[in-house]
Amino acid sequence: MQGRRSYTGWIIGGIIVVAIFYVISTYNALVTLDQAVDAQWGQVQNVYQRRADLVPNLVATVKGAANFEKSTYIAVTEARSAVGKLPASAVKGATTNPQAFAQYAQAQDQLGSALSRLLVTVENYPDLKASQNFLTLQSQLEGTENRIAVERRRYNEVAQAFDTRRSTFPTVLIVGLFGSRFKEKAYFQAQPGAQTAPKVNFSP
Repeated sequence: MQGRRSYTGWIIGGIIVVAIFYVISTYNALVTLDQAVDAQWGQVQNVYQRRADLVPNLVATVKGAANFEKSTYIAVTEARSAVGKLPASAVKGATTNPQAFAQYAQAQDQLGSALSRLLVTVENYPDLKASQNFLTLQSQLEGTENRIAVERRRYNEVAQAFDTRRSTFPTVLIVGLFGSRFKEKAYFQAQPGAQTAPKVNFSP
């Protein structure tokens, strides 16, 4: 009888140890996936910042063209300003805040649309299209827009990996033990001009 109780105790103890190790393993896996999302979110912000950094030079270049449509480059400047006004705290925590994430994505998409309209307008200015300064900026912007599309896609992939792991059973039960530590991640939505880089090739 005593031996049976001892045997049962060992079984229960073994189950507890296995459960503890599983919880630890699951927690570590979620932390790894969470950090991958944060790292990729940083990459998204980097490429968006690179685009924003190109705007002043691009606007200065088109402003120098005779009779260039003022409203076009003003729209770009205002859209860039709107991006800059987004609070850093909201941007940092946007991946787990759908409202902040949508605000960030919308502001960036508006800047992208304004830039696309400006670059289309340049078609009417052959001298501007032919200037080396503009051609250099065009090339840099084209590469940046392509990079934005790539980094957004990669972000969605790592966010999906995190959310999938988080939602699977029994991980979903373990997540509850850590409160809001592992919130679901927001995604970039497929919108016209958002996931696909705009065509900015104006070669003669």
